[in-house]
Amino acid sequence: MKSITVLILFVYSFISCQNNKNISLNKKQSDHIQLEQTNNIYFAKNKAKIKGSNTPEFSKHFNLNEDKHLSIHFTLDKPLVHSLQLLAPKLSEDELLNNGNFQFSFLVDNEIVYVENLNTGAGLKSAKKTQLEYSLPLISPERIDHWGWYLWLKFMKMSGGRDKLDKGKHVLSIEIRTYLNNEELHVGKLLAKGNLDINVKELPFDQNAVALQTIAVNSGWDISKDHFNHSKIEALNKKIAQKRFENINGIVVIKEGELLIEEYFNGETRGSLHDSRSVGKSIASTMMGIAIEENYIKNEEQQLKEFYKLESYKNYEPAKDLITLKSLLTMSSGFLGDDTDMSNPGNEEYMYPTGDWVKFALDQPIEKDKIMEKDYTYFTAGVVVLGDIIHKSVPNGLVSYADKKLFAPLNITNYKWQYTPQNVGNTAGGIRLRAIDFAKYGQLYKNNGKWNDKQIISKKWVEKSLAKQVSQAYTGIKNGYYGYLFWNKTYTIDGKDYEVSFCTGNGGNKIFIFKDIPFVIVITASAYNMPYAHSNVDKMMIDYILPAILDKK
Repeated sequence: MKSITVLILFVYSFISCQNNKNISLNKKQSDHIQLEQTNNIYFAKNKAKIKGSNTPEFSKHFNLNEDKHLSIHFTLDKPLVHSLQLLAPKLSEDELLNNGNFQFSFLVDNEIVYVENLNTGAGLKSAKKTQLEYSLPLISPERIDHWGWYLWLKFMKMSGGRDKLDKGKHVLSIEIRTYLNNEELHVGKLLAKGNLDINVKELPFDQNAVALQTIAVNSGWDISKDHFNHSKIEALNKKIAQKRFENINGIVVIKEGELLIEEYFNGETRGSLHDSRSVGKSIASTMMGIAIEENYIKNEEQQLKEFYKLESYKNYEPAKDLITLKSLLTMSSGFLGDDTDMSNPGNEEYMYPTGDWVKFALDQPIEKDKIMEKDYTYFTAGVVVLGDIIHKSVPNGLVSYADKKLFAPLNITNYKWQYTPQNVGNTAGGIRLRAIDFAKYGQLYKNNGKWNDKQIISKKWVEKSLAKQVSQAYTGIKNGYYGYLFWNKTYTIDGKDYEVSFCTGNGGNKIFIFKDIPFVIVITASAYNMPYAHSNVDKMMIDYILPAILDKK
């Protein structure tokens, strides 16, 4: 499951990334000189008041990781809309403000680290037509519902800012321009600029948390004696201890079916049951495959009309009859449902308060411009429907069937389901397992569905599930593909590509199943609702975990 907060942040991040797609971080610095003698952004270390007047305590110095608040203050000669008019004089004010806003550039030691074309929804339209003075909070010990706070978070935690601002002294520069993205991107002249001397204090950490953890006995796995780069994992452990990678709870690496690395953090242990959120969606795919293999369900081409009287639900039209199980497995059913858009009526956050989640899903209308089994849109409610179909089709319901056909063969006995209002196992996500048991689930797929020489899932179903069934390009996910409730991507390490299929869940939870190298990697995390959760995991994988386990020395 997700929450309203994470969806808002996801949409904010996605829209901004769409706006930023034509920006090069290597662009010429010629216009940076325009205000070289006019540093008209001022920095303050006291708490900024968004509404009402306050007296900022301006400073040219800031101690990162020690000082609690940071805000910026600047004054424009003319309101924002006037600068946008210079980019497109023929457009109306509303047209300008629907397609443009401020552009912020963050530089560390004169190197551009992050450029953001601010989401056009940030700030009131009326203010953009009149406002001259701006006070923006950037750093606060508590979360602030203001776009300035999110802007700093994205610079620091999603775009490499905190890696550039490492221990020692640095100069942070912020530059403000306008942009207009009306068919093509236009960037205006520099409006404001400021420099801040930053002294980065090293975060305190527990030295005992750095050393590799000894793998305890009775893991259920043979222990691998293969080599890996210990110093890389210790460096990662230090970053986790310093909260550079926040809310990481467990890392398990399986190599060739043996346990290579097992690390736990933040109070979790091998025995901890972890809420993996949408990782649990993949288990719905597993159980669908097993039910088909045992002929409780014919195949994934079956249509919804074979399971529900769709005329009894809202927004009925004949196109609903043709929706296949495969389209629900690949998030391409055509239902009006998009969990990345809080304004979408089929968003999962509107489902949870209702008394019948299946009805919520089946009540949604069909999007006329979507092609079934081709156009991907993340639709959690559709996975709830799959769980309900499995529940009604197999002996004794979904939970009992999963215990008998999946968990018992893997010798997974310690787990916990969440349930729908109809008391059906919740396939939207949230099933809790130990990290080491999530690894068993991943290894089952790595073994093409076999466990201890017994075929638990058919090899054919595994191949379909991990295949690139549907492109995610429609949603702006670069080079992303979706299988049967599994994701696909490629990591590049030292110029070499490594394809991986994976389960993923809110907070940074992952089960990675690599295609051409003999690894399954589990990361459990609880950075729930934080937009940097998944990018943190990617950085951990690229900079630490994969280099460590691929090291041949």
